[in-house]
Amino acid sequence: MAQVLLKGSRLADFTPVSGHLYDEMSSAEGAPRPHYQGFSDWLKRTPVDQIAQKREEAERAFHRIGITFAVYGENGGTERLIPFDIVPRIIPASEWRTLERGLKQRVHALNLFLDDIYHDQSILKAGVIPPERVLANSQYRREMHGMDVPGGIYAHIAGVDIVRADEGAYYVLEDNLRVPSGVSYMLENRRMMMRLFPELFATRAIKPVEHYPDEVAVLTPGAHNSAYFEHAFLAQQMGVELVEGPDLFVQNETVYMRTTRGPRRVHVLYRRVDDDFLDPRAFRPDSMLGVPGLFAAYRAGRVTLANAIGTGVADDKSIYPFVPDMIRFYLTEEPILNNVPTWQLSREDDLRYCLEHLAELVVKEVRVAEREAFRGRIVAQPDKYIAQPTLALSTCPTFTASGLAPRHIDLRPYVLSGKSVNLVPGGLTRVALREGSLVVNSSQGGGTKDTWVMAH
Repeated sequence: MAQVLLKGSRLADFTPVSGHLYDEMSSAEGAPRPHYQGFSDWLKRTPVDQIAQKREEAERAFHRIGITFAVYGENGGTERLIPFDIVPRIIPASEWRTLERGLKQRVHALNLFLDDIYHDQSILKAGVIPPERVLANSQYRREMHGMDVPGGIYAHIAGVDIVRADEGAYYVLEDNLRVPSGVSYMLENRRMMMRLFPELFATRAIKPVEHYPDEVAVLTPGAHNSAYFEHAFLAQQMGVELVEGPDLFVQNETVYMRTTRGPRRVHVLYRRVDDDFLDPRAFRPDSMLGVPGLFAAYRAGRVTLANAIGTGVADDKSIYPFVPDMIRFYLTEEPILNNVPTWQLSREDDLRYCLEHLAELVVKEVRVAEREAFRGRIVAQPDKYIAQPTLALSTCPTFTASGLAPRHIDLRPYVLSGKSVNLVPGGLTRVALREGSLVVNSSQGGGTKDTWVMAH
């Protein structure tokens, strides 16, 4: 989609999408897609200065709230506001139904996989996944073997990264099962859009963003963590305590919180601390972030952790290619959502293809000058790498200094597992703000958008 400049007091019409990129709002001919028609009409009749004023209001509000994230560069890390774009990503109801079915299926299979590998390991015995991919994985926690977790649910909260490629199809890019981030930005984005543009919600059937259950205390590494705002926001939203390791102690395999009125028992921890740092007695002895004895209390069933210890093996890059096979093995179903095409470099043919097309594939970020050295590392240890094509991510109109312009986006829906599996309608849309960039991560300069799911 070519850039849309500002003309007069209102936005100019869109021009067709250039090349083969899929644009969320406009067809290749430049016409608004049906689910964007109402928003497109609103854009055309709304004065530009009014929209600009609303953008400035949003920025001031986010600044007051303190929605920040650490951005890392050559000179270290700095805190900055996460840019928020006021053009929403809109998903029609029919597409969301497919995404919802596919994500529920995928996360259900991942939870069955985690329960299996920490118990009978039937998928390994059947040869569906090479045992060394799991048992030698740094995220596999032998301490969890044979341990039953409540309801067999390991990943209570999963953030699954979805991309749409040039042909318009959705693909799963990544599963995030350890400490998936971004929920607070999703909630604040919706709150801000409803505050700035209530008329858009009054006339459209947009599904509400649901909040998390409130029977949780949030365990944070502390104020110096790059996502501390999110931890504090979630605790505030849920009306629960935000705690750090020193705020808790374990006695008789029971977790307590220190309060001015004396110890108070903690039953559930929504932990935002990595496995290694949770308990210096069980894992890293130098950890100052965790709670001594927490794992013993967890193993005794005296406290529930969301997400469970050891979930990281299921979202490891080396396991990702096998998720479709998990779905077939555990559910006897075909995957509803496809993986991004992936080459496993432990396979001779895949390794040969990767080495011949290294400049065209995503293995990891390296400079051109480093490519030969990187090639040598791949040849030496091919089982440590997978390769994927560079996808032409879909674009969505985004406000820039000179008007609306296409910017690449992805989507992170949140899947909540308990007695049933539910999705938060929409999720977090991340946007690459630099022209032509595919990097949507907030830590590397990306921004966010509100995500609307149409009710019908």
